[in-house]
Amino acid sequence: MSLEPWIEKSRLEAGCDEAGRGCLAGPVTAASVILSPEFAQKLVSEGVLDDSKKLSKKVRDNLRVRIEDEALAWSVCHIAPDEIDRINILQASLKAMREATKKLRVAAEFMLIDGNRFVTEDGLPPYECFIKGDGRFASIAAASILAKTHRDEVMMGLHEEYPHYSWDTNAGYPTKGHRREIASVGTTKHHRMTFRQLPR
Repeated sequence: MSLEPWIEKSRLEAGCDEAGRGCLAGPVTAASVILSPEFAQKLVSEGVLDDSKKLSKKVRDNLRVRIEDEALAWSVCHIAPDEIDRINILQASLKAMREATKKLRVAAEFMLIDGNRFVTEDGLPPYECFIKGDGRFASIAAASILAKTHRDEVMMGLHEEYPHYSWDTNAGYPTKGHRREIASVGTTKHHRMTFRQLPR
């Protein structure tokens, strides 16, 4: 099934998605993206755009460059582990999407949210939630790519400081190797302490 380029062509629709929700370490990252109708249609027609989880790293990285160069507006927001622990991962994910949208250099008229829930606030436009929206709408797919690539970039940087956790390959997700290292050397300030770091 190909992506839809928009819901209403005549309005500025911001697609919103997050990355890193299920990780044991690192931020949760959200992106908000407004595509012009022409660019959205071009990406859909080419068949290159999709949910970031279905794309190779090379394709994601190439699409990130195109999206950042050609989108009408885009923005990314990271919520750090200490705030995730304080407000919980769901609220942190929603906050990241709100903050990313508020930072757009062009004001959105409508938000397309990936997922089944959202909490809005004053100053944000109307919205609609879409389960698996990153596989349905071009703007959400674009947001998923920016959220994923920007978060991976953060984790690559943290890997330089903490190489034994292999964040360059697991991006902070709960792999067996990541948990083995936590059991061996403990956690860091970048770990989410309200998450179960080790299996019971």
